[in-house]
Amino acid sequence: MPTNTNNRSPKAETVHSPLDIDRIKADFPILKEKVNNHRLVYLDSAATSQKPETVINAVTDYYRRKNANIHRGIHYLAEKATAAYELTRERVAGFIGGVDPSEVVFTRGTTEGINLIAYTWAEHNINEGDEIVITEMEHHANLVPWVVLAQKKKAALRRIPITICGHLDLSHIDDIITSKTKLVSVTHMSNVLGTINPVEEIARLAHRQGAVVLVDGAQAAPHMTVDVKAMDADFYVFSSHKMLGPTGVGVLYGKKHILESMPPFNMGGEMIREVRFDRVTWNEVPHKFEAGTPDIANVVAFEAALSYLELLGMDRIREHEIALTRYAIERLSELEGLEIQGPQEPELRGGAISFTDPTIHPHDISTFLDTRGIAIRAGHHCAQPLMRILGKVATARASLYIYNDEADVDALIEALIEMRRYFGA
Repeated sequence: MPTNTNNRSPKAETVHSPLDIDRIKADFPILKEKVNNHRLVYLDSAATSQKPETVINAVTDYYRRKNANIHRGIHYLAEKATAAYELTRERVAGFIGGVDPSEVVFTRGTTEGINLIAYTWAEHNINEGDEIVITEMEHHANLVPWVVLAQKKKAALRRIPITICGHLDLSHIDDIITSKTKLVSVTHMSNVLGTINPVEEIARLAHRQGAVVLVDGAQAAPHMTVDVKAMDADFYVFSSHKMLGPTGVGVLYGKKHILESMPPFNMGGEMIREVRFDRVTWNEVPHKFEAGTPDIANVVAFEAALSYLELLGMDRIREHEIALTRYAIERLSELEGLEIQGPQEPELRGGAISFTDPTIHPHDISTFLDTRGIAIRAGHHCAQPLMRILGKVATARASLYIYNDEADVDALIEALIEMRRYFGA
């Protein structure tokens, strides 16, 4: 155990990471930036991750060497761009457990993926008297569409409660998921509590009642191995920008027979097979859901992000984050009165750590930390109902990823101690 020679606590266990964090940091140009004359300590990856040089280069390489519209062109550049675009689809299919690439639909992000399901499958399958089940820890993106749809359809919105420790309370799950349930929509990992939910068990219980299962994987897919076939999710959605890729790109996985039964979301080019003045026939999946010119360059660059993550190994990324999350929780727990939300066991949670100080508002915490070059998030994190359950107006959130290490956590703790002196707390 190291001695407390600087600002490191003698109580916190040293992080033994399977990753070479110094080498990883060198791959991210933005981490060389100075913020308010301090080195950048980026602890806001749950909002968006930073991008390695390979991803940045992939965007510019597309525009330099491949730029053309996809699928319909038969010239050299069009075929080259189409091949690169479809390669990303194949890589995504492998990344989430080896599914059929036709089950992978590109969207603008997790939010659009959920809305696509709400406006297509749910609009045609949920009726008056039916029930939709969510959890109390959902992001607004996986809550608002179901509130609106339930009101429109005169359906009931039911929720799985959370325990005082931030886990889902499944003790009365058979009374919540019933024969009336048509959809169970649950986050894989909470963006506030960090909780990793037992989606496999929930899917099994839902399917036993004939319900369809949607899993919001925005926070999980960047940090752990995802196998949608093993969890038996009917839909799984996530975003490129939270996992080293560009913004504006999301993924909707859907079981093929369900996608084929759904009407299209947007109308226009690519999603049609034949158009006449009196009738239209739709293209096959996934193209039926990808109307118009997509964000080709950023989809192509997403493949570079997936390659980077797979080179590191998702299991090793998870191992690193468990160790670093344990260290962060131990260090934060040394600050008297600081309240950490969610499970305390690193093995049961991700690296998004929300906390509150008894006398300093989360917005003031974030503002002060920014003067020291430390980027965190403060607010309700698009989870206002959860905040009311926790009895909080807002929390501060430090979220960890592959380019964070003990030194970043130590910088956070040192700044929080300095902040308390500054505010006289």
